Amino acid sequence: MFEMSKLILQRVSFDKKLFRKELLKALKWLKPKEKTLLYVWCLANFGMYRDVVLDVFRHTVTKS
Repeated sequence: MFEMSKLILQRVSFDKKLFRKELLKALKWLKPKEKTLLYVWCLANFGMYRDVVLDVFRHTVTKS
């Protein structure tokens, strides 16, 4: 699921809203360790959406 999430995020990275939506969906399916890996990967690969990545992970961590 982790690799699929990365692939989907790469494909939707042209649109900020779609990226956010798919990131939220990905986090519902991933295990805690995979979420950490995805967080690091997103920050490394999608610096232009840093605000989205930080916001999504901040809210999902507090809810979990």
